[in-house]
Amino acid sequence: MTPDHLTLITLCIFVIAFLYSTVGHAGASGYIAVLSLFSVAPEAIKPTALTLNILVASICTVQFWRAGHFSWRLFWPFALLSAPLAFLGGYFNLPADIFKILIGVILLFSAARFLLRPPTEQDPTKPPRLVAILSGAGIGLLSGLTGTGGGIFLTPLLLFKHWASTKQAAAVSALFILLNSSAGLLGNLSSTKQFPTFALALVVAAGIGGSIGSYFGSQRFDPMIIKRFLAIVLLVAGTKLVLTL
Repeated sequence: MTPDHLTLITLCIFVIAFLYSTVGHAGASGYIAVLSLFSVAPEAIKPTALTLNILVASICTVQFWRAGHFSWRLFWPFALLSAPLAFLGGYFNLPADIFKILIGVILLFSAARFLLRPPTEQDPTKPPRLVAILSGAGIGLLSGLTGTGGGIFLTPLLLFKHWASTKQAAAVSALFILLNSSAGLLGNLSSTKQFPTFALALVVAAGIGGSIGSYFGSQRFDPMIIKRFLAIVLLVAGTKLVLTL
């Protein structure tokens, strides 16, 4: 990787961390899109995205928790089985073509949901416990396989099923992402025994972007505006990944 490429990637990581953290996400899907577009090897993408995810999700968790948006009662059923399955998913490395297709479809699906059916604020209802546990398990496995923290799946689920308010969904997703990303990274390192050193250069950019974004997202910004902008970013990135196979 050339210094110019690393500089551009670092700038993109900062912007992604800022934008995603405003809605309680850590940015893995965005990091994956950027690293893929810069032709980073697929085996290096997953641990890099998970490492940045752990950092930004930690920051988001603290910010949204301090702002009073976190609900343990909502969180634990989704988290119960997610970490073990995220570890299992992180242990396996998908072939490059399958990896790109899966990520592209994930990004496009997420974008379509936010663009076509934006969630409205309603009084939250309690999710059925078994549904929450099984949903968390499935999201955990998928998060480990793809190198994401699962927030890109959990947040839309919580919002469109009206199981949480916007900022409550962000707070719950932040800790969910932290849990799954940690398990996924452990699974990946157990399998590959390798870690891309260039990822360390991106940590500062992600940390700064995540700190600023999560502060404004938890206390200042209207998350719906940011979600619409993110939908456009995900749409472009997902289309690019699918069309360049």
